[in-house]
Amino acid sequence: MTTSTAPVLNPRVIALAHYAARAVLENVLARHGLGFTQSVTLRLAVVADGPVGRERLVGEVVDALKIDRADAHTVVGELVERELLTAEAELLTVTDAGRELFRTTSAETAPYSARVYAGIPDEELAVAGRVLTLITERADAELAAMAGPAAE
Repeated sequence: MTTSTAPVLNPRVIALAHYAARAVLENVLARHGLGFTQSVTLRLAVVADGPVGRERLVGEVVDALKIDRADAHTVVGELVERELLTAEAELLTVTDAGRELFRTTSAETAPYSARVYAGIPDEELAVAGRVLTLITERADAELAAMAGPAAE
């Protein structure tokens, strides 16, 4: 595809890119019995770099995936049940098994990501990053407005 035949960025183009990349990731995750939502939640716990409050982690999952709190709590519970996270009072800690699974799936995903992004100039990636960040911010603002005063 040349730049003259490339479609203008729109919701469909964004969705197609998201779901194509997600399908690659989910293929890797499935080999380890891990779902997409579990992977995102585990990643958020790993990058917290230490124990994280359950409600904080649930809030981050809700913000990242736009799911409801009950579903996020369920996913956290699944990770605790699989012993990828430990729960002590309201604090969650990533276990060695959780860190290893995160490292493994990240390492297995890296070559696919490298091939997907290969050859795209850095300046184009920077523009795409800025545009997608702006779209995310605006969509988040629209969601907040839809929720109205009850969300505040």
